[in-house]
Amino acid sequence: MPDALVQSAIHHWAPRFVSNGVPLTDFEEVTARLERWDEWCAAWSARAALHEGIGRSALADGFNLSAAQHLTTAAVCYHFAKFVFVTDVAQMRAAHMKAVECRRLALPHLRPAGEYLRIPFEGNSFAAILRRPPGVALAPVVVMCMGLDSAKEEMDSYESLFLARGMATLTFDGPGQGESEYEIPIRGDYETAVKAVVDWIGQRGDLDAARVGLWGVSLGGYYAPRAAAFESRVKACIALSGPYDWAEVWPKLPELTRETFRVRAHAGTVDDALRIGRTLSLKGVAGNIRCPLYLVAGTLDRIVPWQDAERLAREAKGPVELVVIDDGNHVANNRVYKYRTQSADWMARQLGLPRV
Repeated sequence: MPDALVQSAIHHWAPRFVSNGVPLTDFEEVTARLERWDEWCAAWSARAALHEGIGRSALADGFNLSAAQHLTTAAVCYHFAKFVFVTDVAQMRAAHMKAVECRRLALPHLRPAGEYLRIPFEGNSFAAILRRPPGVALAPVVVMCMGLDSAKEEMDSYESLFLARGMATLTFDGPGQGESEYEIPIRGDYETAVKAVVDWIGQRGDLDAARVGLWGVSLGGYYAPRAAAFESRVKACIALSGPYDWAEVWPKLPELTRETFRVRAHAGTVDDALRIGRTLSLKGVAGNIRCPLYLVAGTLDRIVPWQDAERLAREAKGPVELVVIDDGNHVANNRVYKYRTQSADWMARQLGLPRV
């Protein structure tokens, strides 16, 4: 009998894994063999290595597009090996670096190709991936904000939606996220990170700094509207299942989620983590949001109540489109067809692109 953490993973995460690029059979086979949570990272790393091997062989044979596809799948599998495996940070980090390596190998061969880069931030830097739609000299750009346990290596499925509609994507690991998590802790004032990113966009000659959209998933669904409240250069914002106030959802969070937050907040104790968590709030802030918002929530979400999106919709001062999915789980990964393409179309309209 699998332990409680493995059972929880199987029950709650299957839609997310599959909708973000893990083959369904891989999810079924890997999780079917797991009995203990401490086996999780190694099992998923082994499956990721299979995809990596196929990708590297294709690359050696000159089949670059196939290589990019296999290496992207490998990166996603390595990412899910590490995403909340904070019980063994050394093992987690090793899997993480493999995810980064595989995605970087894939980037030049994707269609459209991607560029790995660093964005300066307070004496440090954020790792990021920029992808631009072909044939567009000055592209509008969607800045993509990660959640507590997501990172840029998981975002290919989302990036493709915006790229196909003529928008560039800039996916970055902010404070407490992805490559930044080891040196830059979680912070509530995420607007500082977005300001650095938008400043950087303004220095590029191939991105339209006058047409910047924000997108955020899960905890990033808090970060993106929080930044929009302070950053007037943001023209539109999408938030998927973001909490209104992290401290309010804290008591209902799974133990592993709280521990993941503690580690990525660089907090010594759970109480210290909660003190940091109290800085993640839209109280007194949501009313400053004046750009258009597109909010998605699921009524079956066990992590963030759908009423948080409704509360944000009431308080924001700009136009709001609120999509509550009656049978949707967290981020409605079990019903992606009810919002993913629709949200991308909405963003394209906000950034002045024609219908396609």
